[in-house]
Amino acid sequence: MRISRAGGGALISPGVTGPLIEAFTGRRRARARPPAALARLTAREREVFDLVVEGRTNTEIARTLSIAETTVKTHLGRVLDELGLRDRVHAVMYAYENALVPPGTRR
Repeated sequence: MRISRAGGGALISPGVTGPLIEAFTGRRRARARPPAALARLTAREREVFDLVVEGRTNTEIARTLSIAETTVKTHLGRVLDELGLRDRVHAVMYAYENALVPPGTRR
């Protein structure tokens, strides 16, 4: 690793920058416990939440859980209400912000 000085600050070699950024963004933030709101979800609502966070559609979730698509919509509506979320995108943001999913991972 080559480090040089410019104007009093340290510059890091471009070959090191990528791996350094990856190391920091790839770390999962330590969290003592999941948000309390998650505990208020039923087991089925949590399954729906997890599948939404994975990017699954209502149809895919219905197939995966062997339930009707309208039932998925009902569960998702309850999840969003219980967690105070606006939509599916907000659910994904919530999962990342609460370290439920580490950045850059795919299930």
